[in-house]
Amino acid sequence: MIGQHTKTQNDVHPDAETDTGADTRADTRADVDVVDFPARLAGQPFPPRQYADLRERGCPVRSHLPNGQPVWLVSGYEDVRTVLTDERISANPANPGFPRVALTGGVPTQDQIPGWFVGLDPPEHDRYRKVLIPEFSVRRIRGWRPVIQQTVDECVTALLEHGGEADLVSAFSVAVPSRIIATILGVPLSDRDFYESRTQILVNLGNSTDEERTEAAQQLLRHIHRLITIKQKWPGDDLISRILATGVLAPRELSGVVMLLLIAGHETTANNISLGILTLLRHPEWIGGEGIVDELIRFHSVADLVAMRTVLEDVDVGGRVLHAGEGIVPLLGSANHDGAVFDDPDRFCPGRSARGHVGFGYGVHQCLGQNLVRVEMECVFDTLFARIPTLRLACPPEEVPYKYDGTVFGVRSLPVAW
Repeated sequence: MIGQHTKTQNDVHPDAETDTGADTRADTRADVDVVDFPARLAGQPFPPRQYADLRERGCPVRSHLPNGQPVWLVSGYEDVRTVLTDERISANPANPGFPRVALTGGVPTQDQIPGWFVGLDPPEHDRYRKVLIPEFSVRRIRGWRPVIQQTVDECVTALLEHGGEADLVSAFSVAVPSRIIATILGVPLSDRDFYESRTQILVNLGNSTDEERTEAAQQLLRHIHRLITIKQKWPGDDLISRILATGVLAPRELSGVVMLLLIAGHETTANNISLGILTLLRHPEWIGGEGIVDELIRFHSVADLVAMRTVLEDVDVGGRVLHAGEGIVPLLGSANHDGAVFDDPDRFCPGRSARGHVGFGYGVHQCLGQNLVRVEMECVFDTLFARIPTLRLACPPEEVPYKYDGTVFGVRSLPVAW
């Protein structure tokens, strides 16, 4: 998890980062320009205007994270996919040069959270992936669809009990994916408030300190470890119990896996649901159409800055040689708005074929839960607009408060009425 850190007061423009101990030496390459780091800014549209300028350069561009650490920005669709698949480029934050916006809040090392497998490279990464892939296969998620639909139905019913108006984020968008991922994992629904509150500390980098994030992570891990201990004695029909039964992962490793799945399984999806509903309220002609989910994932690219990388050995990306120890920020949102791949990319158009987007990542680290995300969002949009056809935004669109300081993009609240 990593994001653009900003000190905010009602979503102000990004500020300078506090010192994180990162390498802030000035760039010594005389043959490259250094550009400002492109960020989502309050009152400005997405994608940032700089993305198009970066793509026109046709090669990686030098920039600095807010803490001063030099990085390469990779913006073109093909170059981003190269970065995400080349074995000479690493996702492991323990390697020199890995981009870090804070001491905490980014991808943790295995010393910090064992089992956080998205921060591992093959073959270590493969051990986790192979045991988890069957749990999120198309077939497995199809079997979960009745439970997903029931959960969505119950959450819509609860929303209607608000009496004609509500904040859709707190009353609906978070509840749906958090209940579903907890059910799949085997986490008691009564624990939802606990892990959601700790997650918010971890992902809202502008509103929490390194110390607070460290404590929140440790609280989550201790809670999950106790749950795993219970499952070892009294297994159930859930993901945690099935993974324990394979013997592939040690309980300590599984704790990190469960923490990652809990956070990723509800935080990212909740933001996609909220943004999706907001977008469809503004484009009602697409309600009930096909291709909505993938176009929303492409269009909003909420996880634009999560795929940080570092170079292990010299590698050519887009005609520029990047050296070992240099950090890379592949801009997923820029790739998803590359006009060479998507016609009129800044227009929301579910009629296009958007399945080639990199909103779920690409390569060995492609989102494990993408099948689950698609089914959840399909059920949400089909059910919500069918049961509440008069749903409308209860404030001017420009007053919707967006998240500019989190690990993923989204809205803080979404006032609606019906």
